[in-house]
Amino acid sequence: MPIAQLISPQALDLKKDQPGLVILDCRFALEDPDYGQRSYAEGHIAGARFADLERDLSGPVVKGVTGRHPLPKPEELIERLQAWGINADSEVVLYDDGPGAFAARAWWLLAWLGKREGVFILDGGLKAWHAAGLPLSLDACDTLRGTFTGAPDSALVLGAEQLQQRLGQPALTLLDARALPRFKGEVEPIDPIAGHIPGAQCAAFTDNLGSDGRFLPVDQLKLRFAAKLGSRSPSDLVAYCGSGVTACHNLFALCLAGYPLASLYAGSWSEWINDPAHGIAIGE
Repeated sequence: MPIAQLISPQALDLKKDQPGLVILDCRFALEDPDYGQRSYAEGHIAGARFADLERDLSGPVVKGVTGRHPLPKPEELIERLQAWGINADSEVVLYDDGPGAFAARAWWLLAWLGKREGVFILDGGLKAWHAAGLPLSLDACDTLRGTFTGAPDSALVLGAEQLQQRLGQPALTLLDARALPRFKGEVEPIDPIAGHIPGAQCAAFTDNLGSDGRFLPVDQLKLRFAAKLGSRSPSDLVAYCGSGVTACHNLFALCLAGYPLASLYAGSWSEWINDPAHGIAIGE
């Protein structure tokens, strides 16, 4: 079974009452951290539980040390997954408003802990759900505690110093998921320093999507990432972004395209710039 799987609104509607299915609402807004919880309370897909990016899918920020969304402690994340009713064999559907960035963060965390089957992202998110004319629910979700256990796969995560040692190596493909103006350092609306990690290529996560907000067909995704990789092996690819969230969208799209699950520099740009010894590039 592929590690990256999409589900359409219509298919989810048919199976949303299936025993053992767990649906996670991952809506979030960087500029309004309470947006997701508030939106969930105003209506969600029936049966969905709410997964907050900052409270559930990230660990505490240490100013000047970590990035803006450090990885959660594995034991605390496992506790949350169990509280949401997830078992080792559960099917899990993840959604956000549409682009899939926050849903992809949850997908990657599950893969990091070893759950690599039966996890789907709702293609097009709630935007597509609404477009299909499907309803939302206000019902509270009673959940039986799950039994999921897992362990983090250290091979999927790269630290800043590990990345520093690999910069300049011909085999490295380093993809930055932020939009081109941020990558080039022309604008920086979030972090105190603009630019990108030397040697990186811009691979804006939004370019994984079509004009309808759904993921591009597999053959188009293959062409997109083949151009980034060139003759280099996908096993040496590293993804990053501003804080380790939208990079997961690229990792999901790579897997959709048939590539193996690559490494994440989880601290990303917001961690990288904490150390003045780290190089910074501006422009292309």
